[in-house]
Amino acid sequence: MKTVIVGIGGITNGGKSTLATRLHQQIPNSCLIAQDAYFKEDSVVPVDSKGFKQYDVLEALYMDQMTAHIESWRRDPESFMKQKGVQTMNESPLGREVFVLIVEGFLIYNYRPLNSLYDKKYFLEVPYDICKTRRSNRVYVPPDPPGYFDRHVWPMYLKNRKEMEAMLSDIVFVDGLQEKEQLLAFVYKDVMEIIEVLREK
Repeated sequence: MKTVIVGIGGITNGGKSTLATRLHQQIPNSCLIAQDAYFKEDSVVPVDSKGFKQYDVLEALYMDQMTAHIESWRRDPESFMKQKGVQTMNESPLGREVFVLIVEGFLIYNYRPLNSLYDKKYFLEVPYDICKTRRSNRVYVPPDPPGYFDRHVWPMYLKNRKEMEAMLSDIVFVDGLQEKEQLLAFVYKDVMEIIEVLREK
């Protein structure tokens, strides 16, 4: 049995979740772990000097739990998937030879303990104006306070991206404004090539 871990990172509202979900649906014997599922309770999320909740920092996430789940998948992907209610596909072209984990999130490459685990790292980008518009059209609980995007979200994105780029040099940056089908086709083809190489070893 062989495993592949694919990272889908990127800016807020950049299309990460959509791409990761569709990739999961396309690839047999795959599993999806989303970083958003590991946010701490709102009452313990730190607040900055401007009074803004610091959701865009690793301290706002239970990264130890996320890491434990990824390690659990690595030890026994089939059992992990059964526990999560994800059905394995014996009749798939991959059989039980290769299992794929898709890790999606906005800070997945800022957490050093995970960086060595990814076989491929993608990062979705969208420009400031598009990102701001998309963010304003989404409903958050709790809602974004006035000025939150310009005074916190975007500056934190730039800060986190700079830190990420200082740690890693093998990230594939992807234009998040591409048509969804085109974006999916590109990443799917790339991942399947990795899988084929593994199967031939």
